[in-house]
Amino acid sequence: MTGRAPRPAGHLIGSYGLPALTVLLVLVFSLALPRTFPTLDTADSILSTQSIPAVLALAATVPVVTGSFDLSLGYGLGLAHVLVLKLIVDEGWPWPLACLAVVVGGAAAGVLNGVVVEFGRIDSFIATLGTGSMMYAITGWVTGGSRIVPGPQGLPPAFTDLYDARFLGLPVPAFYVLALAAVLWLVLERLPLGRYLYVVGSNPRAAELVGVRTRTCTVYAFTAAGLLVGLAGVLLAAQQQQGNPSVGLDYLLPAFTGALLGSTAIRPGRPNVLGTVVAVAVLAVGLTGIGQLGADFWTVPLFYGGTLLIAVGLAGYASRRRLRAGTGLAPGPPEPAEGGAE
Repeated sequence: MTGRAPRPAGHLIGSYGLPALTVLLVLVFSLALPRTFPTLDTADSILSTQSIPAVLALAATVPVVTGSFDLSLGYGLGLAHVLVLKLIVDEGWPWPLACLAVVVGGAAAGVLNGVVVEFGRIDSFIATLGTGSMMYAITGWVTGGSRIVPGPQGLPPAFTDLYDARFLGLPVPAFYVLALAAVLWLVLERLPLGRYLYVVGSNPRAAELVGVRTRTCTVYAFTAAGLLVGLAGVLLAAQQQQGNPSVGLDYLLPAFTGALLGSTAIRPGRPNVLGTVVAVAVLAVGLTGIGQLGADFWTVPLFYGGTLLIAVGLAGYASRRRLRAGTGLAPGPPEPAEGGAE
């Protein structure tokens, strides 16, 4: 028997360079800021504050797998979090019912995005920018352009504990991210649906020829993204405890930066859940260290913008390398779907 050929050094660097960079950044900032960075408070802050960007980055990753982009994520996040507070504060809904309604509404918005893109034959950039603008308009209508502030009694403690609670000594939102990442990893890497989504993103025409329902798969991807946006909106409402109609847009750039940078790690050239989680971690460590060094506020968008450009360039380079090597983007040949292509 012959053993498996060793992977070239370039492949190992491409796959595990980002996790290694995360460790390197931790070491550098720990040496530069020994009193503030390598502390439990810093780790606690990173796990807590980065949970919502992480969920949104996972939401952005799923449509990217199919070769689409959902630019409505930030608008949807803003709408979701004000709707939760509107239902609880102004309408008097029980908080579990309000959260469930918003999550279901997020999934419905995702279905709308997928239908517009696939059945309307509109480019995903344009389609989701249009639906996102409509969501922003609805947000303004719901809030009247002002914040939703709870009364003197505040919000139900059980609702705010969705974000503030701790489990095993760690912020509970970190466990939400781990659970969602595990579910998405299982779907994308181990189930036939994941293989269908990857082959749709790799070669839609080939996917149709082997019986994959490309339109349906794309709608599924946008639906999953919308559902995750709804969950992120619930977390954001529990964190901020008031409705801000313009806050959602602040999360759009970090979400896409994490998703696209993640496609350069673990499985270079291919969007993947583990890579997205690692990308969010390296961005969080970098931003925290820069902040503790006393950088100005404008360094945050500069950091995200520059990282996004680098991520897009590296992802394109890694994808071309995979294609030249003849491996493609799909993890394996898809199983024929019953009923043929739509």
